[in-house]
Amino acid sequence: MVRSRGDLIAFIDAGMDINPNGLSMVLEHMEWYGADVIVGSKRHPASKVPSYPWIRKVYSFGYHFLVWLLFGVKLRDTQAGLKIFKRMVLEKVLPRLLVKTHAFDIEVLAVTRHLGFERIFEAPIEVDTKSFRFTSTVSWRTVRRMLQDTLAVFYRLRILRYYDDHNRRRWRYDPELDLRINTG
Repeated sequence: MVRSRGDLIAFIDAGMDINPNGLSMVLEHMEWYGADVIVGSKRHPASKVPSYPWIRKVYSFGYHFLVWLLFGVKLRDTQAGLKIFKRMVLEKVLPRLLVKTHAFDIEVLAVTRHLGFERIFEAPIEVDTKSFRFTSTVSWRTVRRMLQDTLAVFYRLRILRYYDDHNRRRWRYDPELDLRINTG
């Protein structure tokens, strides 16, 4: 994302589960709402998604309730692999991020909101049922790691205030890439 060009920056998971034609819908939502960020959502009423086992629905609802409680991010689905950002949002957010695994989506959205970019909306996506590889179980190890990463983001955000501007010297980023972001 750091090396991308243009005023809007999108990413989509490479697994081809999400129909890439959905990018046009996400772009339209960006324009309609004058959004800072649009998040593709499997739980959007207009999304086309295969049926999920009830246990996955319970996990999903519980996790998103936790995200709302901890960060105030009022989205029904933060984990879908289709998002679009205004460049100015990512220029402020990317240098501050630490999580590389399970809670990356939460960290980027929580920091975005924390920095005052509150125009974050959901858009429908289409999950391709042919390439969709869905397992009904989630390992406890994955659940534990996701919760640990999420709570670590909360700790850095609310307790340490790590993401605040006064901690700039503590952020882990490549100064050369940061220079490229800021100078265009």
